[in-house]
Amino acid sequence: MALADELLGLACATALEAGQLLRAKAGTVREVVETKSSPTDMVTEVDRASEALIVARILAARPDDAILGEEGAAREGSSGVRWVIDPLDGTTNYLYGFPAYAVSIAAEVSDAPLAGVVYDAVHDELYSAVRGRGAVCNGRVMEVSDTPTLASALTGTGFGYDPQRRLRQVHLLESVIGHVRDIRRAGSAALDLCSVARGRLDAYFEWGLQPWDMAAGRLIAEEAGGRTAIIAQYDGAPLLVAANRALFDGFCDLIRANAVALA
Repeated sequence: MALADELLGLACATALEAGQLLRAKAGTVREVVETKSSPTDMVTEVDRASEALIVARILAARPDDAILGEEGAAREGSSGVRWVIDPLDGTTNYLYGFPAYAVSIAAEVSDAPLAGVVYDAVHDELYSAVRGRGAVCNGRVMEVSDTPTLASALTGTGFGYDPQRRLRQVHLLESVIGHVRDIRRAGSAALDLCSVARGRLDAYFEWGLQPWDMAAGRLIAEEAGGRTAIIAQYDGAPLLVAANRALFDGFCDLIRANAVALA
């Protein structure tokens, strides 16, 4: 497990440094330098600066690794390791001062995450996991909730930036909300998945995530005892479900039965 330890250590140190950058700039950035999938899908100078910092630290330590970053960092590697990076998950939250944003870094080997880190820069909470070795937050072992029924399940979700896709997501939510305790929407998929890992959410679903949104968070949720799966693809976009083990099968059935809204 020497490789796993190396990758985890590098991911943790890099995420903490990137998080310091986010905190230092928080409240000072209001300028959008680019939009992507829609006018509300924003990129700021801090997104780019954070990604540049992360890429520089990784390549300084491991110059032969591949990289996939949300803000355009992409390179082939020869080591068999690929880093999947979201330098600022929750850009809209960050711009508005809403306290839910994070740095997400996963290291993949053989196309599967081996180590993953999500750093909640607002609350100084460092979530991390290595495949087969459990998940921790600031060094304390995490476990998913033991909520046994959907009717008692606090459930997270998220929405995309395209207005038409957002409406379809709302139709799915309308079909689900009457079967669960309540719904939460924080605006950061990485933090939602970590909330499942920590038991702050019992379940979570979202359609339309990108690899960098979920690579680290899925590993962390699974290593905390949860289950995750991409249960379908609609318009080429994945529908991700995560939950504790008691809820998972029933929650997947509920989502599948109502996902016709996305078709």
